Amino acid sequence: MIRITDQIALDDAEIEERFVRASGPGGQNVNKVSTAVELRLDVRASSLPAEIKDRLAALAGKRMTADGVLLIDSREHRTQPQNREAARARLIALLQQAATRPKKRRPTKPKAAAREKRLATKKHRSAVKNLRTRRDNE
Repeated sequence: MIRITDQIALDDAEIEERFVRASGPGGQNVNKVSTAVELRLDVRASSLPAEIKDRLAALAGKRMTADGVLLIDSREHRTQPQNREAARARLIALLQQAATRPKKRRPTKPKAAAREKRLATKKHRSAVKNLRTRRDNE
């Protein structure tokens, strides 16, 4: 079980891990050892609450496939266990971010003093620009 918050946990069976060869420089190690990790989580079929699934889909962006599968890729370390831990940490961070409810926005109106200050600034700016105009009739 992967603990996300106190109330929410994700079963290890819901996460699919695939080890692939990392790209880039690294010589023989890169050519023969599969150290990069691809984590896949089918969000639609997961045991997560519906509101978290919706927020997760919005947060994931292009990491979410059209099928609703979240794909997290880690290839920054040289060893498989380190990449695995990094990918799991990224998954947990993303799920924790999706688990926090956004604050509800309370609509407000600008105060009278702020409105007056804005209008006074606009009048002052207009006066400065008027001084720059040419006056041919004088």
